[in-house]
Amino acid sequence: MKLLIVNHSCTVSVVQQFYAEIEQQTGWELTIVMPENWKDEYGIRRKIERWKDFRGQIISIPVWRSGSIPLHSYRSFFVNLLRKLNPDFIYLHQEPYALVTLQVYLANYFTIRKPISFFTWQNILKRYPIPFRQMERWILKHTDVMFPGSYSAEAVMREKGYTGQSVLMPSGIDPAIYYPRSNTLKTELGAQAVLIGYVGRIVEQKGLKTLLLALNEIRSLPWRLVMIGAGEYESEFDAIAQQLNLNDRIQKLGFVPFTETPNYLSAFDLLVLPSETRSSWKEQFGRVIIEAMACGTPVIGSDSGEIPHLITATKGGLVFPEGNAIALSQKLSELILNPELRSHYAATGRQAVLSHYTNALLAQRFAETVKNTVEFDPRSQRSRVQSFPSL
Repeated sequence: MKLLIVNHSCTVSVVQQFYAEIEQQTGWELTIVMPENWKDEYGIRRKIERWKDFRGQIISIPVWRSGSIPLHSYRSFFVNLLRKLNPDFIYLHQEPYALVTLQVYLANYFTIRKPISFFTWQNILKRYPIPFRQMERWILKHTDVMFPGSYSAEAVMREKGYTGQSVLMPSGIDPAIYYPRSNTLKTELGAQAVLIGYVGRIVEQKGLKTLLLALNEIRSLPWRLVMIGAGEYESEFDAIAQQLNLNDRIQKLGFVPFTETPNYLSAFDLLVLPSETRSSWKEQFGRVIIEAMACGTPVIGSDSGEIPHLITATKGGLVFPEGNAIALSQKLSELILNPELRSHYAATGRQAVLSHYTNALLAQRFAETVKNTVEFDPRSQRSRVQSFPSL
């Protein structure tokens, strides 16, 4: 079996770990196509590196509009590449409205016509302008299987008219990377206080103002906030913290490599994710939730997007109404004052993640779906006569 993956996220080597897991389980021949010149959200060009366990072929191709997830496109028609590789299945880790998705779908339509699929986090029903609306409609019509990251994302695609096969594919973790660790970070960060961790972008919609207001309500309790991440909201966050006289209880670490993040997640007594829904965004999953739980850390999250469903399913923490600082302060107090409850949520959450959210389990689900789709593909009997697809 030959599988072609097109995924800009694979410019971060650890993302390839999922595909390495598929290789190990199946023995299939995998090829990953990724941008040669991808820029991250900070405008820094990523260096292409191979994940240590991935054995397949990596093809890097220059792209236009580097850094734009929906608008970037490869400087290739993919026609010759598809003919050369002749994969049995094509997987795009891209939204159905993205230019790259149309680019590869069209190349497949005009050449090998093999089973093809996409991934989606799209959990808000949006009607895109022309021509993106027509592009998305055509993609949905010509998709063999869809991999939504959440049930709400699947519901959006159904509302948009997708009637085909759908297989849930949430984020997963590698237990060899994310596990409880014994280290000295707890002492370095503040052993006398309950460590509240935040890991993610420092942006307004992550609810960080609400977090500061909540912490101000419980300033008499023994807590310390540790922030990992960077973003455009930092100056405003600092100003609010200074106004509330909380600066001396907050430690900002900035960017931390993913290889070091599990050390901090293990050192935290609890993690908070106070995201707040906006008209064009709500939390799609909250990967840091399962990462923290895998490291033995309970979580407090808002009820934005997928967060409450994930915390409820894992039973690894508490949920509060988004934007409600008083409610968040109450949840924080509950865990700060009750170490036994923290331990309970930590144990329950970790077990749930290991049972349902590991890369190994998700890779098995993905591989079984691909195998069944290829084996029962009716196009093996179809005519190869082609016409221009109407958008």
